[in-house]
Amino acid sequence: MKIGITGATGQLGRLVVQKLKERTSADNLTALVRTPEKAANMNISSKVFDYNKPETLAESLKGIDYLLLISSNEVGQRKRQHESVIKAAQQAGVKWIVYTSLLHADVSTLSLAAEHVATEQALAESGIPFTLLRNGWYTENYTASVPNTVKAGVLLGSAGNGKISSAARIDYAEAAAIVLTTPDNEGKTYELSGDESFTLTDLAAEISRQTEKTIPYKDLSENEYAAILTGAGLPEPLAKALANWDVSASKGDLYDESHVLSKLIGHSTTPLSAVVKKALNA
Repeated sequence: MKIGITGATGQLGRLVVQKLKERTSADNLTALVRTPEKAANMNISSKVFDYNKPETLAESLKGIDYLLLISSNEVGQRKRQHESVIKAAQQAGVKWIVYTSLLHADVSTLSLAAEHVATEQALAESGIPFTLLRNGWYTENYTASVPNTVKAGVLLGSAGNGKISSAARIDYAEAAAIVLTTPDNEGKTYELSGDESFTLTDLAAEISRQTEKTIPYKDLSENEYAAILTGAGLPEPLAKALANWDVSASKGDLYDESHVLSKLIGHSTTPLSAVVKKALNA
């Protein structure tokens, strides 16, 4: 059994490899990455795998039995890139694809959802057995900006009182490793989210508690928040997307209390307080 991991040197990919090595021999793993040199310290085999060179993908997938398709980080290009991977997997005889999709992708208002739904459809039409890991938000999506929030003395956003059921990347990585190494997971869809749901007001309160400073949450309109992010140096398309994702959070798109993730990994997901603490000590 050979497991290929796309994007293995990325933030999620590295954690997946770490968790897979706890469950199977490193000889069973192959990192599929644009720059194999970056995978050298992972101590597993690696192959060049560039989503933007579709003519090369089938050759790199030869000998791969199970494929973890970690969604591309190029928003707007994902549909084309993922379809190229799926086509190459057909040509190479891949037996099973596990795909990292989006929480409730089929009903989500998040702008990210369309490309995930398109990928899910391509998988359904491929004839290859597949499993969907519909990942919720990473807590790190918010805590990455904690140091700047502390400096500014305020947490900004446009999520209103929307509840966010996020989990740490390591939780999603562990789930992927378990699914890939456990029989009879073909055909399943896992809606994955954290055990703990919080609002951005709650996040601000947790940052305040740990820093012993008063850091409030200030809710802005989508346009106001996007303008501030642009003024802080973010590219305008990214700033608009971040503000829009917050608005989707206000509609409940990041909320889920099914606890499927913690049941799958066999323990509670990483609490918000732990991820905030890590961000403050980084």
